[in-house]
Amino acid sequence: MNDSIHIVCPHCTTVNRIPAVRLADRPVCGKCRKPLFNSRPVELGAASFQRHLGRNDIPLLVDFWAPWCGPCKMMGPAFAQAAGRMEPEVRMAKVNTEIEQVLASQFSIRSIPTMVLFVNGQEKARQSGALDASAIIKWTRQHF
Repeated sequence: MNDSIHIVCPHCTTVNRIPAVRLADRPVCGKCRKPLFNSRPVELGAASFQRHLGRNDIPLLVDFWAPWCGPCKMMGPAFAQAAGRMEPEVRMAKVNTEIEQVLASQFSIRSIPTMVLFVNGQEKARQSGALDASAIIKWTRQHF
């Protein structure tokens, strides 16, 4: 059994190998020395999205949103609160579909907000519509 996992740094995108038993010990990046978990979602662009999707050994929950979207604005604080409660179990991320239109198209995002849960780099589940923090956590945990 492998006792270490790979975690992508939210600051410099360096892939870090962390002993699984130390994941909750506030690990820092070996390159930039910043925390690997900040208790808040990571803003992803096209390049950083692919890195987090392909190299993180923990599930990746992505909130596809846009700044003009009312329900997205409502869900934003709940998503951030859920990140504080779910890390380091899950990497929480946000993708602004206005800026990252190619990513939105690649994942067939038709309505926002839409959350997509990726496990081992593959889409595992998706949910459209605004949820509160406890519903986000419950939905996420039931799918991995």
